[in-house]
Amino acid sequence: MTCRRCQTALDGTQTWCVPCDREFDAWSRQHASDILYSVFAAMGVVVTVAVGLPLLGMPWIFATTGVFAGFGALVGSHRWTRGRRRRQFLRGARIPRAYLPEKT
Repeated sequence: MTCRRCQTALDGTQTWCVPCDREFDAWSRQHASDILYSVFAAMGVVVTVAVGLPLLGMPWIFATTGVFAGFGALVGSHRWTRGRRRRQFLRGARIPRAYLPEKT
């Protein structure tokens, strides 16, 4: 197999070489606030389902599904964001022009 990013030969079941994996780790730390979107989405689902259903007169057993639905929203949105960032990194991870340092 070869590394997906730099095309160097790999042994075993790895998909990335060690240097590319380290680069991705350092690059992904710049986007550490992405977890906030996942948490807010899960919180919205929990509040809507777990708090909203009892207010509408549903039994509490149905409201407990809100916790599981919120966990599913957390996991799903985190996986989607992680995949999106990984694809962005594989394409070259271009920095927007506004973030480029100024030349003096």
